[in-house]
Amino acid sequence: MFGTLKTLINGANARAEDRLRDTYSIELIDQKIREADQNLKAAKLTLASLIQRKRNEARQVDVLQSRIDDLMARAEQALADGRQDMVQSAAQAVADLENEKTIRTQTVDRLETRVLQLRQTVEAANRRILDLKQGAISARAVKREQGLQKRLNRHLGGESPIDEAEGLINRVMQQDDPFEQSEILREIDTGLDHTNVAERMEEAGYGPKTRSTAADVLARLKSKSND
Repeated sequence: MFGTLKTLINGANARAEDRLRDTYSIELIDQKIREADQNLKAAKLTLASLIQRKRNEARQVDVLQSRIDDLMARAEQALADGRQDMVQSAAQAVADLENEKTIRTQTVDRLETRVLQLRQTVEAANRRILDLKQGAISARAVKREQGLQKRLNRHLGGESPIDEAEGLINRVMQQDDPFEQSEILREIDTGLDHTNVAERMEEAGYGPKTRSTAADVLARLKSKSND
């Protein structure tokens, strides 16, 4: 049972972490890019230090070669003069200088190899960071688009302002016309107190007419014109 609970808790934590990473994905991308920039800066400083050391060793090699050349020239002159003691001292000095030159030359070669390797690493890291920054721009655009789409889906999927407006329009259009309603009420009231009975019988031809019509007016005009 405890194993099952542990598995469920781990699963819930993993899902929560995934949701958190999704929510703050842009912030995490920016932070990782900053960390990558810092690492790249440190790598550049290391590369600069290696290049500086290599150049210093190369200058020392040149200095040693100059001293060797100078001592060899002097030893040749001493040998010509038969100064074996001086020749011996010069030979020992030249041997020591050549040994030091060999060690420094090897150091220069090692530094050159490390410089080339680190330079390639720095260049690759720089390209990747540039790609990351371009990707971050695209990610921000996609994130904004996703946010807008989610808001639009909420509006279209549920009770949206569009739906509410349409419902209000239908509600207004379906309401009863108050003027027509008042006319109907007046007709009902007239029927109840029988005031319209005489009008209906008059229209049916029973009894004298109490209201003039356009036909009556025309008939009177024609009668006067005949007279």
